[in-house]
Order: sequence, then C-alpha cells, then structure tokens
Amino acid sequence: MTSVPRVVVLAGGVGGAKFTLGVREALARAGAPQATVIVNTGDDLWLSGVRLQPDVDSVLYALAGVNDTQRGWGRAGDTERVNEELQAWGAGWPWFTLGDLDLGTHLARTGWLRDGLTVTHVVERLSRRWHLGIRMLPMTDTEVDTHVVMADGSRLHFQEWWTRHRAGLAPVAFESPGIEAAVPAPGVGEAIANADIVLIAPSNPVVSIGPILAVPGIREALSTTPAQVVGVSPVIGGRVVRGMADVCLTAIGVDTSAGAVAAHYGARADGGVLDAWLVAEEDAAAAASVDALGIRAVVAPLWMTDVDASAAIAETALAL
Repeated sequence: MTSVPRVVVLAGGVGGAKFTLGVREALARAGAPQATVIVNTGDDLWLSGVRLQPDVDSVLYALAGVNDTQRGWGRAGDTERVNEELQAWGAGWPWFTLGDLDLGTHLARTGWLRDGLTVTHVVERLSRRWHLGIRMLPMTDTEVDTHVVMADGSRLHFQEWWTRHRAGLAPVAFESPGIEAAVPAPGVGEAIANADIVLIAPSNPVVSIGPILAVPGIREALSTTPAQVVGVSPVIGGRVVRGMADVCLTAIGVDTSAGAVAAHYGARADGGVLDAWLVAEEDAAAAASVDALGIRAVVAPLWMTDVDASAAIAETALAL
C-alpha cells in the first residue's frame, strides 16, 4: 500500500474477532496507526447478577491473545469451579457455561457499570489490560439485548435460542427492544466519518452486524462517510462459515449465498451500505450479480485458517 489508511471495522462474534486480528496484522505490516473496531452489543445479557458481553469479550480476548481457539469462545485454560457451584445452587443457566477467568471479566464489568460508568468507559478500561493494537468501541451505551420471536409470538433471549437450543427452533423475527431510542456510542460517528475505509467483517449479518446498523445514526454515518465501505462475505460455497447464520438469514427471507447477503446489505448508491463486496473463490459465479447491484465484487480466498490468511483478506479489502 502506498499510504496508511484510517480503518474502521464493524464486527461481532468469532468471525469478527478473527477478521479483526487479520486487520491488525495487515495494518502492522503497513506501519499503520491503530484502527477502530465497532463491536456488536446486541447479544449482551444479564445472568446471575452480572453483565455479559459475548461479542465484546470475543474480540477483546482474541486481540489480547488469551482466547480459547479450540472452543471458539472464552479464555484459554479456563476452569469452571464457580460455574459448577452456581449450578449446585440452581442459579444461572445450566446450559450456559461461565468460566472462572471469564467470570472475572464479567464481575469487573458489572462493578464498573454499577459505579455509573458507561459501556464505552467499561470497554476502554477492559482494553487497558493488554496491548490490543486496536481501539474498541461498543456500538451503543444503551442496553439493546436481542430477542428471538417464535411463530406463536413467544420470545427468547438470543443467547437462550443460540446456546441452549442451538438455533434449532425456527424463528420468524429478531428484535432489539429499545434500539430505536439508542444512540451510537461516543466516538462511533466520528470514527466512521473520518475513516478512509470501513470494513464489514464476515460476521453474522442478522444478529452481529444487523444490530450495529440498526442503531439510529450508524447507517446514516455510513451513507455520508467519504470512506469506501467494503464487506466480506460470511458465506463460502453456499454455506455459512461458522455458527447458525443460515437459520437467521432464512428467518428474514434471505438466501444463504454470497450474492443474497450482498443484496441484503445493499449498494450505498441505492440507500444500502456497501461500495464493494469480497466473495470467495468458490462463489466467483456470483460476482456478476453483485456487480449488477451496483456493488463492486472482488473475488478472493476467504477462509480465515490463521492470522496470515485473515491478514491477506484484510489486505485485499484495504487495496480497494
């Protein structure tokens, strides 16, 4: 690269964490200053009196190099003694594991929130412990937990649907009560406005990126930023890379394909959010249909097998 871009990443979940690692590596090779990652907080929850932020922690732990890469979530080398004791008391959710080290994070977060700190301040404090090389911002300081709506009108917290039922119950909609009154966290709008490129990670389009875009003001910021907005497909060869994002896409009427997800995000010129879209080599045939949407399609290897592979994806996006 001939110049060092100011980069913003929208991310959530394990895919977002892996991609953010790749962005950090790519920028480090280019001698770039810190980038900013805006993280989904739509899957946050209260459990056993503590506030959990799964997507924030996934990105935090990955950047710190302390994440459990085998399980895909939580801290490496964690134990579960406190979780076992909670279950002995009949507290919490028996199907939702709280690791001891992980619980330390939740307790620190909850204490700071109880002391009156905002989510933005809490994320900043959590980030101080390690040299992350990336500035982390939550999408909003408002609690906007995601609920899953069933056909009979009943609702489950997203984490119960995702973790307990493994997305096995067919939903009809996803809601984030209160999000219409939320505002972007401090610094989010400015980061997008001042960026040279905004990258949409290959995270779940519905429950990871969707809540970020639903915060009033963020979509508008993307529509007016002079930056290029480049997304990375979370679908390779007609299959989601991780998790049960295909169930989420089906619930909102979107096919599990690279072209359909690009159409879901839409072209910025037509009121959507994308200028360009990276599609996997396995989906090269979809490039023409993406181009027809007014979104520049770029075919590239998209498997994030390690940091170098993730960095290569980021470099392809930054080259745009």
